[in-house]
Amino acid sequence: FSGLTAISTYLLTKELWSAGAGLFAASFIAIVPGYISRSVAGSYDNEGIAIFALQFTYYLWVKSVKTGSVYWAACTALSYFYMVSAWGGYVFIINLIPLHVFVLLIMGRYSPRLFTSYTTFYILGLILSMQIPFVGFQPIRTSEHMAASGVFLLLFAVAVLKHVQTVLSKQEFKRLFLIGGLLAAGVVFAGVVLLTMLGVIAPWSGRFYSLWDTGYAKIHIPIIASVSEHQPTTWFSFFFDLHILVCTFPVGLWYCIKKINDERVFVVLYAISAVYFAGVMVRLMLTLTPVVCILAGVAFSGLLEVFLKEDNAAGTKESGAEGEGEDASGEKKQMYDKAGKLKHRPKHDLSSHSAHGEQNTGLGSNVKNMVIVAILMLLMMFAVHCTWVTSNAYSSPSIVLAFYNSNDGTRNILDDFREAYYWLWQNTAPDARVMSWWDYGYQIAGMANRTTLVDNNTWNNSHIALVGKAMSSPEDKAYEIMTSLDVDYVLVIFGGVI
Repeated sequence: FSGLTAISTYLLTKELWSAGAGLFAASFIAIVPGYISRSVAGSYDNEGIAIFALQFTYYLWVKSVKTGSVYWAACTALSYFYMVSAWGGYVFIINLIPLHVFVLLIMGRYSPRLFTSYTTFYILGLILSMQIPFVGFQPIRTSEHMAASGVFLLLFAVAVLKHVQTVLSKQEFKRLFLIGGLLAAGVVFAGVVLLTMLGVIAPWSGRFYSLWDTGYAKIHIPIIASVSEHQPTTWFSFFFDLHILVCTFPVGLWYCIKKINDERVFVVLYAISAVYFAGVMVRLMLTLTPVVCILAGVAFSGLLEVFLKEDNAAGTKESGAEGEGEDASGEKKQMYDKAGKLKHRPKHDLSSHSAHGEQNTGLGSNVKNMVIVAILMLLMMFAVHCTWVTSNAYSSPSIVLAFYNSNDGTRNILDDFREAYYWLWQNTAPDARVMSWWDYGYQIAGMANRTTLVDNNTWNNSHIALVGKAMSSPEDKAYEIMTSLDVDYVLVIFGGVI
C-alpha cells in the first residue's frame, strides 16, 4: 500500500504540475517519516491503507475537474467508497472537495465541467458510502456531511442562474440574483438549524468540536483529550516527521498560487486546511504529509528547472544568427530614431562586451553547479534523516521497548509487557476477565488470549469512564465497581522500577 501511495502521489502531482515534480513527490512520500510511522512493518493500521485511498481519490477528482468527464467523476466516487470503508478520516474528503467547488464558485470559475464532475461524484459517493454498515445513514443525518449537501444545492442554483442570465435583461437578473440568493441562503440555513434542533441532523461529534475549539475536549470530553495522539503538535514533531520539506513546502505553495488554475486552487486549499488540522492534533500530521510532499516536489522541480537549463551561449552564435541580425537591426533603427543619424559601435566596445559575456557565462555555470550540489546535499541529508528516524523511532513494535543506557550508550530491551501477557496466558483460567486501561485491551486479547472490558475500539464512553473511576478510586470503592463488573484480574502499569 505504501508503494501504491507513492504511485498515486506521482499521478496527482503530475496532474497538478509536471512529471518531474511528480517523481520528486513520490520519492519524498516513499521515505518521509510522517507517513512511514503508519506504514512501516512495525505498525499495522488502517491508516496506511487510507492515505493511498485519499491520494488516489484526490487524483481522480482533479482529473474529473480538468476533463468534466462523468467517467472520471464516477471513478472518484468509487475510490471515495473505498476510502469510507477503510478509515473514518473520509470526512476530510467529503468536506475538502465541496470546499474546492465552493471557492471556485466564489472566484467566478463556474463551468459545466465542474457541475458534471461534482454532481456525479456527490450522488454516487453518497449512495455508495451508505452501503457501509458502520456509516449507515450518517451522510444525510450528521453535521459533518452537511457542507457537501449545501454545495450540491448551491451548484444547481448557480447552474439555473447561469441559464436564466441568458434569458433576462441585466437589470432584471441583478434583482432576481440578490433577492433569490438571499432568500435561498436563508431557507437552507434555517432548515439545517431546525432539523438539528429537532434531532433529525446529529450535531458535530466531540472530535470535530475539538478541532475548531482546542480547549473543548479538556472541559467536556476528557477521554478525547487524554489520548496522546489528540494533543497539539509541537514544532519538534514537524521537523522530526518532515525535515527539510517543512521549509520547501511554502515555496511550492507560492508557485501554485502564482500560476493558479482550477486544480491548483484545490491543492492550495488542501495545504492550508491540512496545516491547520496538523497544528491542532498530532495524529493529523498524517493528512498533512502527502500535501507537503506534493508541494515540496513542485518547489524542488521548479528550482532545478532554473538551474539545470543548458547554457545557450554557444547555440546562440550558430543557430541564433538570424535573431541576432534582427536585434541588431532593431537596435540600429532605435539609435537612428533617437539621434537622427546612425552610430556604429567602436570595436573595443564589442570585444569588451563579448569578454564580459564569457565571464558572465563562466560565473553562471559555477553558481549553477554550487546550487545543484547544495540541493543534492539537502536531499541526501533528508534521506539520512528518514532512514535514522525509521530505524530508531518507528520500527520498534509497541510490545517490546528499547532504550539506551545514559552511561555507556548500550542498548537495553524492555520485554516486561510481553512477559506479563505470557504469564497471564500460562497462569489464569481461559475464561478469566481482565480489567485494564483501554490502551492494553487489544494486546491482552491478542497475546494473552483473555477477555478484557475495554479496548482501543470501545465507543461506549461511559464504560471506559467506569473503568477509569475504578482505577482512580480508593481500594474499597474500586473493589465494589470491579465485583459489579465481574472482574478476576486487574492490570496495573507501574514504571517506577525502570
